[in-house]
Amino acid sequence: MPGGLIGRKWGAGERLQLILTYKTKTMNLLNNGVISTPKPVNEPILSYGPGSKEKAAVKAALAEMSSVQLEIPLIIGGKKVKTGNLGRAVMPHDHQHILATYHKAGPEEVQLAINAAVEAQKMWQSFRWEERCTIFLKAAELLATKYRAKINAGAMLAGGKNIMQAEIDSACELVDFLRYNVRYAQEIYERQPESSQGIWNYVQHRPLEGFVFAVTPFNFTAIAGNLSTAPAIMGNTVVWKPASSLVYTPYLIMQILEEAGLPPGVINFVPGSGANVGDTCLADPNLSGIHFTGSTRVFQQMWKTVGENIASYKSYPRIVGETGGKDFVFAHSSADIKPLASALVRGAFEYQGQKCSAASRAYIPKSIWPVVESEIRAQVERIKIGSPVDFRNFFGAVIDKSAFDTISSYIDYAKENEGGDIIIGGGYDDSVGYFIEPTVIVATDPHFKTMVEEIFGPVLTIYVYEDELFEETLELCDSSSMYALTGAVFGRDRGSVSFAMARLEHAAGNFYINDKPTGAVVGQQPFGGGRASGTNDKAGSPGNLMRWVSCRTVKETFVPPVDFAYPFMDEE
Repeated sequence: MPGGLIGRKWGAGERLQLILTYKTKTMNLLNNGVISTPKPVNEPILSYGPGSKEKAAVKAALAEMSSVQLEIPLIIGGKKVKTGNLGRAVMPHDHQHILATYHKAGPEEVQLAINAAVEAQKMWQSFRWEERCTIFLKAAELLATKYRAKINAGAMLAGGKNIMQAEIDSACELVDFLRYNVRYAQEIYERQPESSQGIWNYVQHRPLEGFVFAVTPFNFTAIAGNLSTAPAIMGNTVVWKPASSLVYTPYLIMQILEEAGLPPGVINFVPGSGANVGDTCLADPNLSGIHFTGSTRVFQQMWKTVGENIASYKSYPRIVGETGGKDFVFAHSSADIKPLASALVRGAFEYQGQKCSAASRAYIPKSIWPVVESEIRAQVERIKIGSPVDFRNFFGAVIDKSAFDTISSYIDYAKENEGGDIIIGGGYDDSVGYFIEPTVIVATDPHFKTMVEEIFGPVLTIYVYEDELFEETLELCDSSSMYALTGAVFGRDRGSVSFAMARLEHAAGNFYINDKPTGAVVGQQPFGGGRASGTNDKAGSPGNLMRWVSCRTVKETFVPPVDFAYPFMDEE
C-alpha cells in the first residue's frame, strides 16, 4: 500500500475498496507478460530415520505443542471471532489431554462469514490469476520448510497419525495439491477455442458467482487444505467448515495462508455443528458450490437440501463430493503371497483403517488362503500399538469416542452372529485412548454385515472363494457394495488380471494392480470414485478445478457485415 496510508485503521469495507482501487492503478504492471508457473514435482517424503534432522525437528514440535493449550477462534473476513461456545481438540491416544479449545460458529457467525466471502469476491476476482497463484505457491513453500515439523506434529497429536502417515498427508500431499493446482489453473486458462479468418474467439474462465462451501473431514489434513484452497485458486471465495474432530491442523493451515498473503475474506474459517453451519450455508441464495468430503449420508442430505432450495439460488450450485467406500482387494490364484498379504495389512491397518480408500473387504481363492492367512498373522503380530509420539508404533488410536463406539459395535456383531468369525484381534479399550486392535474377520456369508457396510476403522473382512468360481466372485464383488471408490486386483496371470479389470470397470474410481488400494499421489493418480462414493471429480487433477469456474465465450468480429442480405438471395 502507498506509504501515506500505512498506520490508519480501516473498516472491512474500506479495506476492500482500497485494495480494489490500488489494484486498478497497478494491475497493468503484469499485463505485458505471458507468465508460466513453476513446473511442479511431488514433494520428497522424508524418512525420519534414527538421528535425522527431520526426526529431531518433529520431536521438538511434538514436545512444544503437547505443552500448550491453544484457543482457536473463528476467522471471518480476516478477523478472529470468539463465540464462547467451545469445543475441545483432544489427543485420540490420550483423550484426557486437551490440545486446544475451539470456538463454534452459530447461525449468526456463519452468516457473517457468508457476507464476508461475498463482499471479498469482487476484490479477489480482480487479482490476476498469477497473483492469486503466487500466494498458494508461497504457502506450499512455507509448509515444506518452516511449518513442516509443526503441521506433522499437529496431525500426529490431534489426528492420531504416526509420523509417516502424517508426512505423506499433512506435509507432502498438501504441498503437492497447492503446487499442482497452480499448474492446473494455468492449463485451464490456456485452453482456448479455435478462431477463423477475421474472428477472434476466446474463453474467460470466470469464478463462480457467490461463495463455495467447503466441508472437510478429519482423516486427511491435505484434503482439508485442498477442499478450501482449490476453489480459491480459481478466484472463488470460501466458507470453510472443518470436521469437529480435526480443527487443530486446519487452523494452522489458515495461519500459513495468512502469512503467505491471502487477503481477508477469501477463506473464512467456521468450525461448528453441521446444523448451525451447513443449514445456514445451504439456505443462502449466494451459494455457488459445495466442496465436500465426508459420509455418504450427509452428502446425500446436502444434495437433497440443495434440490429443495434450487429455485432460490442465484445460480445452480456446483456439487463436488467424495464420500464413503467399501474398498476391496481381489486375489487370483496366481497372486504372489507376500505382496498380497502386505497390501492387506498396510491397506487395512495404516492409520487405523480411517481412510476412505482403506482395504475393508478381500476375496481370496481357497487354494492360496492357508499361506495368505499365515503371512497376515505373522505381519499383524509384529504391529506395535500405542502413542504416535513413540516412533516405534505403527498403529494408534481411532479419532474419537463416536468412531470407537461405531467400530467396536461391528466387532461385537461379528462375535455375536453367525456368518463371520474373528481370526485376528477383536479387542478394544477406550480407558486412556480410543484403541481398537487390528481385526480380521473371515466371512462364510459374502453378504455378512462387515463384508458390505462401511466401517471406517481397522476391520478387514475376508471371503474365501472356490478357485473355479473366479468369474462369479468378481460379479459378487461388483454387486455387493453400493460404493465404488478404490479396489485392487492381485495376480501374475495377465489374462485373469485383465479380465478382472474389465469386469470391475465401474467398481472403483481408483484401481490398483498388484498394489494396495490406498496412497494416491497428486499428479500421478487423480483421486475419486463413483456410485455412492461421490461425484468422481478427481482431486489432484484439472478436472476438479474446472468445477470451480464458469466459462464465458467471447467472439470478436473484426469486420462485421453491413447488410442483412446473403448471396443466395440474388437469383431466383
